[in-house]
Amino acid sequence: MEEQFILRVPPAVAERIERLLNDSASSSEDKSLDLSFSEDGRTGTFSVGNDRFSASLLDLPTVVESYKTYDDNVLIKTADIGQMIMVREEGDSVPEAVEYRHGLTPPMRDARRRRFRREPDLNPEVVRRVEKDLQNIMAGGTAENTDILLSC
Repeated sequence: MEEQFILRVPPAVAERIERLLNDSASSSEDKSLDLSFSEDGRTGTFSVGNDRFSASLLDLPTVVESYKTYDDNVLIKTADIGQMIMVREEGDSVPEAVEYRHGLTPPMRDARRRRFRREPDLNPEVVRRVEKDLQNIMAGGTAENTDILLSC
């Protein structure tokens, strides 16, 4: 499978990229595209010609499957996409979290809160005790600190 990501850019930048890809005789200032990340691997810079935009690598709330076709009949899965590079203009706010809160389409707005169950708050001591009891039971022993009630 291939490695893929979603590149989300502002509409003005999208028009410049489309012109760059479609026009064979584009101006010399729009001929370069560059994407570079800083040491943390989550923030970086996206350049189109001489203009620079800030970019962030964000995790999507769900996995998106990508397909391609050679004959318009058979679809071949090419990748599972789990990250998006969001390019921002100068006045736009910087995302605070590593995970993008919304999906790619309007129905996936605030997807993590609306569609997925919240992870339970577990006491680490209780988890250790249960793991130890399960290991004892699997080894042929009994669980510790158990009360047995017999009713007739």
